[in-house]
Amino acid sequence: MNKLKYIALIFAIALVSNKTLFAQKQQPNVLWVLTDDQRLDAISAFNKILTGKEESALGYVESPNVDRLSDMGTTFINTYCQAQGCAPSRASMHTGRYPFRSGIYQFEYFNNNTDNSYPLLPEEMAKLGYQTMHAGKLGVRLRTIKNEKAVSYSLYQTDVDSKIVENEGLPEWGKQSIVKEINGVKLKKPLRNVTFFKDADGNMYYKSEQLEKENPQFAGMAKKAFEKFDLFYKYNVAKGDPQSVFNKGVLSGVSPQPAGKTRDGNYTTAFIDFLKNENKNFNVGKTTFNGVNTSKPLFAHIGYDFPHTPVLPPADYRARFQKHAYKIPELTKEEFKKMAKAFQKRVKNSYSDDFTDLEKQKMVQDYYAFCAYGDALIGDAVDEFIQYSKKNKQPYMIVYVCGDHGWKLNEHGSIAKNTPWEIDSHNPIIVISSDKKKFPAGKVVTDFTEFVDIAPTILNAAGANIQNKEFSYLDGLDLEKIASGSIQARDYVIGESHHAIGPRAYIRTKDYMFSVKTRPNSKRGENMDWAMNATYKELDPALYNTKNDPNEINNLAFDSDYQKVAEQLKKKLLDIVIGDGRAEVNWGGDNFGKNTKAIGTKVYRSNFAPGAHDYKLKLE
Repeated sequence: MNKLKYIALIFAIALVSNKTLFAQKQQPNVLWVLTDDQRLDAISAFNKILTGKEESALGYVESPNVDRLSDMGTTFINTYCQAQGCAPSRASMHTGRYPFRSGIYQFEYFNNNTDNSYPLLPEEMAKLGYQTMHAGKLGVRLRTIKNEKAVSYSLYQTDVDSKIVENEGLPEWGKQSIVKEINGVKLKKPLRNVTFFKDADGNMYYKSEQLEKENPQFAGMAKKAFEKFDLFYKYNVAKGDPQSVFNKGVLSGVSPQPAGKTRDGNYTTAFIDFLKNENKNFNVGKTTFNGVNTSKPLFAHIGYDFPHTPVLPPADYRARFQKHAYKIPELTKEEFKKMAKAFQKRVKNSYSDDFTDLEKQKMVQDYYAFCAYGDALIGDAVDEFIQYSKKNKQPYMIVYVCGDHGWKLNEHGSIAKNTPWEIDSHNPIIVISSDKKKFPAGKVVTDFTEFVDIAPTILNAAGANIQNKEFSYLDGLDLEKIASGSIQARDYVIGESHHAIGPRAYIRTKDYMFSVKTRPNSKRGENMDWAMNATYKELDPALYNTKNDPNEINNLAFDSDYQKVAEQLKKKLLDIVIGDGRAEVNWGGDNFGKNTKAIGTKVYRSNFAPGAHDYKLKLE
């Protein structure tokens, strides 16, 4: 070989090597998909992993697209959420922090102006050079302080928020911020946040008792919607709240719009339009957005509403699932009597055991039908995302999270969420990557994982060195390292939530779930060490042997045979959530999200047991 050819060969090899090195370092496009109130048993693949059967314990489900994702990537089957309520759970994912560290325990609005405030996931991704995009429900109630007022703060550069879709009047239901007239008729006075249903012909049906009282010409509108869409609302006879056309919470009904034209359908369409309109604008209704910027890696987040109430599957999905009969869980007097008082309170407030058999069947049928419809939308979004990434020769990663928490379908005699019971808190994650070495196809990881792991996993994939000091605020672990077994497996998972059941934390091990009250009330920064001095009875404990009692029916907290176990779990849990970096902030406003005055910045801390959260727990 002459010298000239040799030099040319070396140059060619170097060029190929540099391209390979660049490809290895190229930042992947990331799609994060999150559903709302979705039980893990709505996914056939999860049921098969856990029980060997594709059906849930209640009956028939279908999820071909998420099943496909499980085949394509790595399933973290034992993932648990940190808080069983939408807002605090979503905050834990976006911050990568436990509620007891971030100070976000409930539905309160919070600000980013404290000395305990750190960038949230999309902000960190933007700093890494990503274009960030969100479509659908966000549920992160972040504000920033300007001129001593709490004002809105944009987390994502492009945000097709659910409120925009609602106010444009696009979906089958929603709440319009302000209604001044209906069908050309001016209202007696404007009404705010009015729920509406919209059929395929564009007819609007508003549900407001005040509207009908003040404007008699619209009397009966809510009843028309109730009958036309076969609605079944939440009701509670024992609390003096019977079935009414003005009730909140649709547990069953048929979508006023066909598949694809619903809220979730609009989110999917907006995301696909975003991808197809490369380097140009696109519209959602009359609102204009920037399309994808092909010069940057993409971080996109879709927050689906399904299967959160109102449960309104499209007609074709509903008809298919009405062919199936479901086995409905039942509550016994013995179970209720042994429940922790906080759990009894939640069951009473969301009681469903006295629904009729027909109502229970419809509730379950429509819930799973709604999940099946959402599964189809996820498939559409994922396929477009992969196609976009391949067309632009970019690596990619998809993170699918099955619900921000779970949902009861008469388990423990109730509906809703908010408890650390298995059905409310067990939410598997699937990670799919174009790099199969990082997240192998078809792999199942049984080690404990948590929602706080989402942020560090995505940041690590994006090229951040999460071992650096600047990321020391992150509480979670990198799922890639968990999947490879390069870090020690957790012995437990933990969480704390204050909504509906009062301040309460839980710890879950391989064989037990233990939960106690953490505070005498929800007043932030007062009497923070209360739980360390309270009696065992005052802590209102709950203890379940999940190995022998997987449905968590028999509370063993006061069983003498389990007192040693309970004491060890109590000490570990309270040392962590009360004594290992606890933060509380009186944000202002209220803890229920009804007041946005989040101007408080003083951080109250408790740190008498630093390092207690070491993931290690050996029960004697």
